[in-house]
Amino acid sequence: MSNTPLHFKTIIEIAKLIESKKLSPVELTSVMLERIKQHDVKLKSYVTVMSEQAMTAAQKAEKEITAGEYRGPLHGIPIGVKDLCFTKGVRTMGGAKVLRNHIPDYDCTVVERLKSAGAVLLGKLNLTEGAMGGYNPEFDIPVNPWNADRWTGSSSSGSGVATAAGLCSGSIGSDTGGSIRFPSAACGIVGIKPTYGRVSRYGVLALAESMDHVGPMTRCVTDAGIMLEAIAGYDTNDPTSLPNPVPAMLGGIGKSIKGVRIGFDENYATKDVDTELCEAVCTGVKLLQELGATIAEVILPDMDEYALAWPTICSAEAVAAHAATYPSKRDDYGPWFQGWLDMGAKVTGAEYAEANKLRSECTGHLTRIFQDIDVLVCPSMSAPPHQVTPELLYGPKETRPARFQRFTAPFDFNGVPTLSVPCGMNSEGLPLSIQFVGKHLSEPLLCQVGHAYESATEWHKLYPDI
Repeated sequence: MSNTPLHFKTIIEIAKLIESKKLSPVELTSVMLERIKQHDVKLKSYVTVMSEQAMTAAQKAEKEITAGEYRGPLHGIPIGVKDLCFTKGVRTMGGAKVLRNHIPDYDCTVVERLKSAGAVLLGKLNLTEGAMGGYNPEFDIPVNPWNADRWTGSSSSGSGVATAAGLCSGSIGSDTGGSIRFPSAACGIVGIKPTYGRVSRYGVLALAESMDHVGPMTRCVTDAGIMLEAIAGYDTNDPTSLPNPVPAMLGGIGKSIKGVRIGFDENYATKDVDTELCEAVCTGVKLLQELGATIAEVILPDMDEYALAWPTICSAEAVAAHAATYPSKRDDYGPWFQGWLDMGAKVTGAEYAEANKLRSECTGHLTRIFQDIDVLVCPSMSAPPHQVTPELLYGPKETRPARFQRFTAPFDFNGVPTLSVPCGMNSEGLPLSIQFVGKHLSEPLLCQVGHAYESATEWHKLYPDI
């Protein structure tokens, strides 16, 4: 077993200790809660810490394991969930002041399944208002544990910070335009955006329902596969969830990737992309080839142009998602999300139809390209985490060009799974990330490829000095 501090150990490492009774879930949960108490005053990743409930769940897990009723690798593992996920009796605000008194009377399906797997819920993680780009002024902004002045990656920021800083062993995020991948990349962790419908959205506050995905954020690929397998599967409460059986997400872990066809468009992956990030991704492609993968040159269309359709679709659908409180309680929203909803309210039916036509075209191009490859490789975002200020993140002007989403929005459009994995550190000590994109329902293959890459590098073993 590694000499890594307990709070930075992976789920798979901790699970072995718990199963063998060398580590108590109660002891582990106590360590995590104390660490949150000590460090989250600065990092601000949690909006609600569920200390009492967490200790009760840890005690229950310990009794079950002692009695020989071990449920699997999440049993007794402390997890945090994005505060979009309904938790019975615990407020769920979605980063929005307008929902400050919203206390669900049931758990969302994802939380329910985590509990069924024996996981210990530490609390609710902070996020941007409505899961978009900026924060409500009455809510805290999570702080990047690698550099306090740098971006934490948009809406699942609390999930990224808590996981990277060792304030939970894994977390749940959501992704509509990049919000699992951006914080995973910005905070130096692993994130899976599953196939659309692979994970139920029942009891998860919506941003844009046709593009919302829920998935795990962890410190290694194996952990992400473990969490995804636990939360995936059809749910009668969510008609958009897929009826396909949930496979063994770790079925290919440790197997060779010889013969796996990996597509790479050098122009797409490097044009207007940070130089050090380009070098790290291209080095990763060469490594995959050395590991036996077949690298195939592919040519993608201009994703920057297609990404222009994303704001139209997302903002219009956000208005629908917030119909109960917008525009009736418009003044309760912060300036960033208020502006987003105002923009969506102006979208005409014709504009929405045109945006969806572009979305369909983009999906068609990608479907054709994937006829000849198994996996596409590219960066998770176009640069390391950029500098930010609270004024920008609270206000209406923290915007980025559409090209910023060239590596994310297209795969929310078509709902294919993606896996983001650390691939280096730049000269400023900021994390870099590589992204593997698969065909629908190919998460086990993505885990296989990601684990092969991860096993040949050391980047996922780094953690901030906290």
